[in-house]
Amino acid sequence: MSVLTRRHLLRRATLSASAVPAGPLSTSTAAADVADAPLAGRDADSEADDERRTAPETQLGLRFPDGFGWGAATSAYQIEGAAKDDGRGESVWDTFSHTPGRVRGGDTGDIAADHYHRYVEDLDLMKDLGLRTYRFSISWPRIQADGTGAPNQRGLDFYRRLVDGLNDRGIAPMATLFHWDLPQSLQDVGGWESRDVAYRFADYAEAIFEALGASVPVWLTINEPKTVVQNGYLQGHHAPGLREPDAAYLVAHHLQLAHGLAVRALRATGSDSRIGPALNLHPCYPADDTAPGALEATRLYDGYENRLYLDSIFKGAYPADVLADLGPESRMVRGVRDGDLAIISSPVDLLAVQYYTPIYVTPDGGTVRRWPTSEAGWQQIFPDGMYDILTRVTRDYGDVPLTVTENGLPTPDRLDGDGTVDDVGRIAFLREHLAAAHRAISDGVPLESYHVWSLMDNFEWNEGYEQRWGLIYIDFPTQRRVPKRSAHWYRRVIADNTV
Repeated sequence: MSVLTRRHLLRRATLSASAVPAGPLSTSTAAADVADAPLAGRDADSEADDERRTAPETQLGLRFPDGFGWGAATSAYQIEGAAKDDGRGESVWDTFSHTPGRVRGGDTGDIAADHYHRYVEDLDLMKDLGLRTYRFSISWPRIQADGTGAPNQRGLDFYRRLVDGLNDRGIAPMATLFHWDLPQSLQDVGGWESRDVAYRFADYAEAIFEALGASVPVWLTINEPKTVVQNGYLQGHHAPGLREPDAAYLVAHHLQLAHGLAVRALRATGSDSRIGPALNLHPCYPADDTAPGALEATRLYDGYENRLYLDSIFKGAYPADVLADLGPESRMVRGVRDGDLAIISSPVDLLAVQYYTPIYVTPDGGTVRRWPTSEAGWQQIFPDGMYDILTRVTRDYGDVPLTVTENGLPTPDRLDGDGTVDDVGRIAFLREHLAAAHRAISDGVPLESYHVWSLMDNFEWNEGYEQRWGLIYIDFPTQRRVPKRSAHWYRRVIADNTV
C-alpha cells in the first residue's frame, strides 16, 4: 500500500465517520429543513409542506403493503448492561469504554439500559407500541466468554427467554449475530486481523442456531462491517481503537468471510430461517458533477463505502477499482485465498439496509456538506437518500428482499415536568424517510420491513449517553422508561399501516 493510498484511506475514514467537518445545526433548524427538502416527489413550496413543518403527525396518506413489518432495533452492548452477570466474558467494548479518554464522559455499557434484567418490561413496551418485528443482537461474550468452546447455558437461556417472549407477544424476532462486541480474548490473539477468528465466529453461529433454531425466523450475520473497519481500524474512535490502514481492509475481508461462513453454517442445519448481512450504505454523489475528475472520485468513494461489501456478497468479487487503489501488496489483496469469495457470496435470503446519511464527494476525494446535520455532526438529514440507496440496490443487485434495520437520529430529548418527552424533530425525520421508503416500494423495491433506530435510548458507543436515539426515553439513574411523542406517533403509524 502506497503512502498516498494510506493517507487517502485515513482521510476517507475520517470523513465517512463524521460525514463532514462541520458542527450540528440546532434541532429546530434541522427539523424544519427536513421538511424543506424535496421529498417523495412533493412540491416543496406547497401548502402541504408548510403543514408538514408545523404538524409532523399529520398523515401523508401513504399506505404500506399489507403485512409490512413495522419494527425497532437495538444492540446487545448498547442496552443489556449486566456486564459481569451469568458468565459473560469481556468484550472489546468493555475494554475500550473502560480506557480513559475513549468515551465521552467516561461512560461505559456496564449497566446501559439494564435490559438484561428488565427485558420483560421492555417486551411489554414493544407490544404496546404494536411492533411486528424486533431486531436485536446476541452478545458473543455472553455465549462464549473467551470466544471459543462450549456455549454458556445461562447466556443462551437469556436469549431463549427473550425470543419466547417476543413470539408470545406476536413480535417476530430478527437476531443479529455480531454487533461489534468481539470477545476480548479473541482480540488478544489478533482479532479480525486473524483469519482464524472468522472460523471461530462460524462455530459461535452454529451454537446459536442449534440453541434457538426455528424460533428466530430471520438471522443477520455481521452488523456494519464497514464501521468496524473505518471507525475501529482507521479512525480509531471505536473499539479496538486502532489507526492501522494496512490492517483495516484485511479486517474487512475477514468480516465478509465470517458472514459467508455463518450463512453456510445455517444452511447446514437444514433450517427454514432466512439469513443475510446488515450493511450501512451511504449514497455517494459528486459535489460538482461538472468538475474534472468528480465522477471518478465519487465512484471510488462509493467503492469503499458500498461496493466493497455489496459486490463481494452478491457478485462474488471485490470491486476492481478498490483493489487497484489498495495496491497488490495490501494485506487485504494478499489475504484473499482461493474459495474465499465463493464462501462470501453464498446465497442469502435478504439484505438488511441501514441508512443514515449521504456523502458528497469532491474531485480530490474529500467531502462537503449539503444538508443540515443532526446532533450527530456526521449525519446529514437527506430523506431522498433513502429512496436512492434502496432503488440503487435493487437496480444493481437484483430483486433480493430488503429490510431497513436502522434509520433514525438523535435529538436533545428532555423529560418535561408533566412526564412527557416532546421529540417533534424525530417525528419529522422518520415521517419523511418513511415517505421516501414508500416511494421506493411504489417503484418496485421489494422492501419488507422497517426498523427505527432505536427502540430506546442507549449507550451510543464513543458518545456514551450524550446522544438519545430512542423512541423510549430512559432515565438512566432510575431506569424509568417513558415513551416519547415519537413513540405515540409510531404506534399510530403501525396500527394504520399508513404514514
